Amino acid sequence: MLIFSLLKKSVPEPVKPNAINLLDFDRKGLAAFFVGMGEKPFRATQLLKWIYQEGIEDFDLMTNLSKPLRAYLKEHCCIATPEIVLEQQASDGTRKWVLQTSCGNRVETVFIPEESRGTLCVSSQIGCALACTFCSTAQQGFNRNLTTAEIIGQVYAAQNRLGNAGKITNVVMMGMGEPLLNFDNVVAAMNLMMDDFSFGLSKRRVTISTSGVVPAMYRLTEVCDVSLAVSLHAVTDELRDELVPINKKYPLNELMEACRENAKLAPRRTVTFEYVMLDGINDSLTDAHGLVKLLETVPAKINLIPFNPFPNSPYRCSSNNRINQFKTLLNDAGIVTTIRKTRGEDIDAACGQLVGQVQDKSRRHLKQQLQTSEQNGAAQPSV
Repeated sequence: MLIFSLLKKSVPEPVKPNAINLLDFDRKGLAAFFVGMGEKPFRATQLLKWIYQEGIEDFDLMTNLSKPLRAYLKEHCCIATPEIVLEQQASDGTRKWVLQTSCGNRVETVFIPEESRGTLCVSSQIGCALACTFCSTAQQGFNRNLTTAEIIGQVYAAQNRLGNAGKITNVVMMGMGEPLLNFDNVVAAMNLMMDDFSFGLSKRRVTISTSGVVPAMYRLTEVCDVSLAVSLHAVTDELRDELVPINKKYPLNELMEACRENAKLAPRRTVTFEYVMLDGINDSLTDAHGLVKLLETVPAKINLIPFNPFPNSPYRCSSNNRINQFKTLLNDAGIVTTIRKTRGEDIDAACGQLVGQVQDKSRRHLKQQLQTSEQNGAAQPSV
């Protein structure tokens, strides 16, 4: 059964202009904030526990803080998350929330329940600047990076909505946007996800996915130990330049070297490679053999993703028979390979289908219209 609801929330207490959103800080940042105002750094731990473990947003109820400190926080600070304006539940139990940011743009967050875990797919940007041709999000253009509060706020809001109906055990930074192009805010949010005084998730249960922003991949290995997934999708630079245009800047040899460095962080560590199955494009057995060759020096797992269609896409999903043949060849070569089960397709919550509502600053829609007009010999659209 498909459940579709437009949420009408009670009007929250208005956030004061220039109020400091405390969700923008991880524990280190929050400690520095308190020290800067003459308080002890342990206040950061106390506040994190109130917010993330007790669910308390009213400073007056934070009774182990001094009255003067509570008064200061009430006057100058806030705890504000994006507002859930739309909630959908798919026939398979997948839930999608549309969240509105302070600037009026909207992003999407998806919860995927399974018997042994509950995975939350979190967005990092409003839209995406990378223009991967098989991804619906990328066709929306790009507006801006999400703040740390808007990223961790997705986790906070989702867990509040789920209540006893579901528990978030895993978070994947695989929603709208390229996480490594919003590096500082994403890292701070992931620190909160793993902090024992916040959500307390294991580092193995927090995954960041990248299309291959190589310099940021090296930087990530130095500051934040989380699981890494790479959106690969092709085994030659020629095809990957088309599917994942950032490959023109960071080609496969550079990407593989960054993956090898990441795998050195811990014994038996692997990098997950995501590979969308596109009929007649990247799904031949020659491609599968090329994938084995490409990954022969990288400790790897492969996640094959059946392509999820969206309007005006030029691609089709590979047949089930071809996907299974592809998987068998990889498994026989000794690479652990799984096929991602499509979840939430009936509410457009499947991989590559998240679109939100983006006021495009990249003018990608106009460029696409111009290209289409030129191809069709039609009049050019007005700006």
